[in-house]
Amino acid sequence: MNYLLYWSTTFALACFVLGLTFAAVRMLRGPAAVDRVLALDTMYINGMLILLVLGLQFNSSLYFDIALLISLFGFVGSVAMAKFLLRGEVIEP
Repeated sequence: MNYLLYWSTTFALACFVLGLTFAAVRMLRGPAAVDRVLALDTMYINGMLILLVLGLQFNSSLYFDIALLISLFGFVGSVAMAKFLLRGEVIEP
């Protein structure tokens, strides 16, 4: 069972790294700011999933805590970017 878990997590890790790479390319080449924000959000999600897979592979709970922090910061960053794109400011007076 550990052999199957090791290879499945390695495959998932490779897929998430590939997705992270594609999102980084989209963020650098994105034609509009909305595309770049969406690519950044995708990078947060892929980074979080990479840490979760590493936590499963190494059987450590430290990765889960770091993934939770990345997801929280990613959500706040995405909301701030979306609000800035829609209204032009993040904090309203």
